[in-house]
Amino acid sequence: MEAEVSHEEPEAEPTPPPVVPLLEPADGVPPVVDTPAALAATVAAFAAGTGPVAVDAERASGYRYGQRTYLVQLRREDAGTALIDPIALPDLSALSDALVGVEWVLHAASQDLPGLAEQGMRPSRVFDTELAARLLGMERVGLAAVVADTLGLGLAKEHSAVDWSTRPLPPEWLRYAALDVEVLVEVRQVLAERLAVSGKAEWARQEFEAVRTAPPPAPRAEPWRRVSGLHTIRDARRLAVVRELYATRDRNARERDISPGRVLPDAAIVAAAQAMPRTVGQLTALPAFMGKGTRRRAALWQGAIDRATALPEAELPATRGPASDGPPPPRAWADRDPAAAARLAAARAVVAELSEQHTVPVENLLQPDLLRRLCWSPPAPLDAAAVAATLTAGGARAWQVELLADRLATAFATA
Repeated sequence: MEAEVSHEEPEAEPTPPPVVPLLEPADGVPPVVDTPAALAATVAAFAAGTGPVAVDAERASGYRYGQRTYLVQLRREDAGTALIDPIALPDLSALSDALVGVEWVLHAASQDLPGLAEQGMRPSRVFDTELAARLLGMERVGLAAVVADTLGLGLAKEHSAVDWSTRPLPPEWLRYAALDVEVLVEVRQVLAERLAVSGKAEWARQEFEAVRTAPPPAPRAEPWRRVSGLHTIRDARRLAVVRELYATRDRNARERDISPGRVLPDAAIVAAAQAMPRTVGQLTALPAFMGKGTRRRAALWQGAIDRATALPEAELPATRGPASDGPPPPRAWADRDPAAAARLAAARAVVAELSEQHTVPVENLLQPDLLRRLCWSPPAPLDAAAVAATLTAGGARAWQVELLADRLATAFATA
């Protein structure tokens, strides 16, 4: 008897609901707060508001020197939306004081908190919607994608990379800025419910607190070595040219408050180091130095090159970067320490398995640098307690240690 053949159509994937564009703030676009009187009224309104406060900040990093904040946006129930000019009002500590104990909802909080701190704004508690989305395993974690996923609303992002130092700010930019905080608290509520259902609410709490209390990063020992294309420069004399041009560019950019890449592109620095011109004419003959702004300051750049060319050998930079306290690149481990390479392979397998099991990106399960350090310089004895202590000392959160320590110790024992 022949088997019966089914002619049923396979069940179709559910069609996601359409995204509704979010075009206007519910209360309209408020005027920019740029006077002490307007700030005092804003402080009073937000102190009387209820629930969490949505917070965002806009910078002009592609245009201006540094990461200064040029607009602060807030929204809170019963207070509405505020757009504050921190250039006119650099001290916003009164607003921060009015929000002590209130949860601040930010998207990618680590990007905004340092600049907000410069204005005297420091939260008591944080909910980071981008970090929550990562812990939930969402494929796209940009603000627009998260708003669409959680609320079905479309958030335009066409003004995300504009020059926010512009004054006055155009009305369409202000509308965009107001919309960035319009529904952030509602997004937070949806994400919080998902975190609770998935058993990750405590994970998120620990991650948010780590972001809130993170110290500023230590300055790099030789920041000029991050010039794009530096790998093409091999000898010390040319590296000295890169170093001097980088330092000269940084001073000029700081003085003029312009992004260093707009003062002199990395490509021009590398081109000069490769060509080693001896005169301004030779320098401006290089394609990378033919722009009007670059040619205008050609004597400045040639002076930097001349100083590097005249340095004695003893003052030239090393062809290798500064010594690091971290392990070597993993590609070298198999030759230098096969046992460490085996530990790293075993550890990565554990993290990958847990990443899939809990739908959390591997980099959010454990900082990759900390994992490498553990594998390269393991504690003794290499048991679960010692692994847990090493992870904790390296900055791992309690939930990460609880999830990983036993499994890593077991993997190391069999590696």
